[in-house]
Amino acid sequence: GGDGGKFRSVCSDGQPVKRKKGPAPKMLGNEVCSVCGDKASGFHYNVLSCEGCKGFFRRSVIKSAQYACKNNGRCEMDMYMRRKCQQCRLRKCREAGMLEQCVLSEEQIRLKKMKKQHEEETARTSTVVTPSPPQEAAALDPQQQEMIEKLVAMQKQCNKRSFLDRPKVTPWPQSQDPQNREVRQQRFAHFTELAIMSVQEIVDFAKQLPGFLELTREDQIALLKTSTIEIMLLETSRRYNPAIDSITFLKDFSYNKEDFAKAGLQFEFINPIFEFSKGMNDLHLDEAEYALLIAINIFSADRPNVQDHDLVERLQQPYVDALRSYIMIKRPKDHLMFPRMLMKLVSLRTLSSVHSEQVFALRLQDKKLPPLLSEIWDVNE
Repeated sequence: GGDGGKFRSVCSDGQPVKRKKGPAPKMLGNEVCSVCGDKASGFHYNVLSCEGCKGFFRRSVIKSAQYACKNNGRCEMDMYMRRKCQQCRLRKCREAGMLEQCVLSEEQIRLKKMKKQHEEETARTSTVVTPSPPQEAAALDPQQQEMIEKLVAMQKQCNKRSFLDRPKVTPWPQSQDPQNREVRQQRFAHFTELAIMSVQEIVDFAKQLPGFLELTREDQIALLKTSTIEIMLLETSRRYNPAIDSITFLKDFSYNKEDFAKAGLQFEFINPIFEFSKGMNDLHLDEAEYALLIAINIFSADRPNVQDHDLVERLQQPYVDALRSYIMIKRPKDHLMFPRMLMKLVSLRTLSSVHSEQVFALRLQDKKLPPLLSEIWDVNE
């Protein structure tokens, strides 16, 4: 602190120390340290001492240091010995009257200052995003807990069904002949069949979502029409393996960008999917976070042709709340995680509009989509 503070003979926590009240005595400039005899710089921790012994005492107290003397604690203390024997130097500090509680209260003040600075910095960064609600909210109530467990179980159930249907999928051709039309069609069939399984999985999942069946059939179709693509892309990104830059469906079908191209998809479409998948992979979401995101995605009231907006929004809200609380518990340090996840749903919309163009391109190439897919991705609207 300022010069006057150096000579105060009261601990910073206000505990008086045995010396007469009143201002600290003025320094004449020739005072010596009561511990080692060096030039004193003021009263520190209640004792007239030099900067060196002041710092030594402070460090020793904060670290609760244990020193050992080679001379059975009998060293005479002077400017030379103070470097040689720490135990006797500390003993001499105490004998001269230095007080530990002064150091500790000073340390508390320092820590409080640091904490306050840290809080101010955090406050500054959080103004950039919506401030997260007070921490108390970060507990899942039993209903939310149950809902999340149920969603994860439903997802596993739907995945399992597809997994069992694996053998029915048209096999990926072994032949590499790029000219062979039949081979190309076989690859296309392989992918569309995987897509159909994926769509069926999503429809099954949606039907089991609490509230989905309260909607009119028209609204159910309106929601699924747009969200199936986005969820398929989400599920694709979830199966992305960065080590081999490939996507693995049903445990053992792995495809890189070239494989997608061989099945007739354009790179303008393939590259963004892989980019999105990399970005999702970097978030390291778990099963619960994926399941909640998918539920939030399904109940999007602003989809084309949705009639009952209010109901869809009401049905979506519990999933949004659960995801927010879940993330706060799982990643308490990362306040940006929730907005980041919701932003991914925004990117999915862009991707899916690229996808409809892709479907349109496939139609021009005279690749027929199977009935279920053409009904969902009806490009004539």
